[in-house]
Amino acid sequence: MEVQGRIKVIGETQTFGSNGFRKREVVVTTEEQYPQHIMIEFVQDKTDLLNNYQAGQQVKVNINLRGREWVNPQGETKYFNSIQGWRIEALQAGAANGDMPPVPPTEAFEPVNNLNEDDHDDLPF
Repeated sequence: MEVQGRIKVIGETQTFGSNGFRKREVVVTTEEQYPQHIMIEFVQDKTDLLNNYQAGQQVKVNINLRGREWVNPQGETKYFNSIQGWRIEALQAGAANGDMPPVPPTEAFEPVNNLNEDDHDDLPF
């Protein structure tokens, strides 16, 4: 899977525990009708992939969805999801929409004038 958009924030690398687990987060804002701010985490040696990027750059990030189960001390089971990045590449401006065909102008469509109110369609709603 992949996410395309513009980098909004790149966090600092965080180190946890005695084993030196490393994590770094990046927020990518999608460029669609309703933009989404997607937080993606890079872990261990993948944190270094973000060193050459900065806020404002258009990128494509390859991701994996991760889920885990946790039982709290009261015995309740909780589920958590995360989005983990494993590759990132810069995109040129407009490349994210390069695969989309152009939208024809609205005047290319002719209005329908031959509708009869007595005609019924077979749609159930």
